[in-house]
Amino acid sequence: MGREHWKKIWVGSAGNMVEWFDWFVYATFAVYFADAFFPKGNETANLMNTMGIFAVGFFMRPVGGWLLGRIGDRKGRKAALTLTVTLMSASAILIAIAPTYAVAGYGGVAVLLVARLLQGLSVGGEYAASATYLTEASDPKKRGFASSFQYVSMTAGQLLGLGLQIVMQRNLSDAALHSWGWRVPFIVGALGAAVVFYLRRSMLETEVYEDSGVAHDADRGTLKALWAHKREALLVMALTMGGTVAYYTYTTYLTKFLSKSAGMDKSTASLVSFCALFVFMCIQPLAGALSDRIGRRPLLITFAVGSTSLTVPIMTMLKHAGTFWPAFGLALLALVVVTGYTSINACVKAELFPTGIRALGVALPYAIANALFGGTAEYVALWFKQAGIEPGFYWYVAGCAAVSLVVYLSMRETRDIDLNRVKDEPRRTQAEPVPSN
Repeated sequence: MGREHWKKIWVGSAGNMVEWFDWFVYATFAVYFADAFFPKGNETANLMNTMGIFAVGFFMRPVGGWLLGRIGDRKGRKAALTLTVTLMSASAILIAIAPTYAVAGYGGVAVLLVARLLQGLSVGGEYAASATYLTEASDPKKRGFASSFQYVSMTAGQLLGLGLQIVMQRNLSDAALHSWGWRVPFIVGALGAAVVFYLRRSMLETEVYEDSGVAHDADRGTLKALWAHKREALLVMALTMGGTVAYYTYTTYLTKFLSKSAGMDKSTASLVSFCALFVFMCIQPLAGALSDRIGRRPLLITFAVGSTSLTVPIMTMLKHAGTFWPAFGLALLALVVVTGYTSINACVKAELFPTGIRALGVALPYAIANALFGGTAEYVALWFKQAGIEPGFYWYVAGCAAVSLVVYLSMRETRDIDLNRVKDEPRRTQAEPVPSN
């Protein structure tokens, strides 16, 4: 790819990294601030309440998907990406200064809730805007490779959060982390968002959007236009279901699972997650490049078959792993399976829609699926644990993957679709070739 392509990918990815750093540090540091916003008592119940607020942020994502997806289609990808990082900076500042229960009673919870709603609004638009931007900005023959950097940057954001947590665990006492240390990552996130805001103000718009002529289409980015592509919207929701549940299980929930269920100390659990996620991040471009050669469907099917058949044994063994290396090996195996979804899901969704409805078409159905399945994954896991039937959650994850498998087997290949198309193309069967650029 040329220098301009790499520049667009770098700017889009850097912003995505900061967005997801802010989004994920809430989950990774929740074990330290859960008791700060609720009356002391049942630790698991307080963590469930805190993760319930985490889930509420997901239910704001469809609103963000609709609003920012509309902006992305009507004003351009750059406008949407700049606005998302502004909202994320504001939410990080709110969490950093939120008063505790001892200071303001449930007032702190109210501030936390508002901040999570803003984060949900921001991330609801960020995913689609960055997925669309990275897919459109890339070489047509390397869209899988280029769009894989969305999860590279997402995982890098999470790794930065975990890395900061590990450093703080080794240099601060547990009491300090519970008292004030948990505020530090949100201050870091707010500063990072300010830097990205500056970078995104000077970013280049994609040629696909500029050359499409959709600026003169009055229906671009509207629900009316999306309704004309309702089949593709439903497909986005269905293919997201299994992937998002598996992703959140082995990323944000893994540290808590190893700590609360497997009995590992928090620092070891964090190190397992960090190392597994680092390898996971590195293999995303490899899988994306592979999809450019063999197609998207083979990777999606491999993920779904693996997740359906391996989730229960992997989670069962993780609970009894005991030490770092067995836990790391099992976590890495799970994340390698999930790579079949994460490395290419951004471009697959973007490839389903024409330019004038691409941002909204990816944003809204994806955000709805994420709210229903991704955002609730940790809460569902903790509910099963609280009820004394924790293995039920393993079967739930496997079942979601099985549903997505049916979709992957029946969907058409999208690798060679022309992103410059504006109007609907005639439906093709999988046996019919799709013209390349």
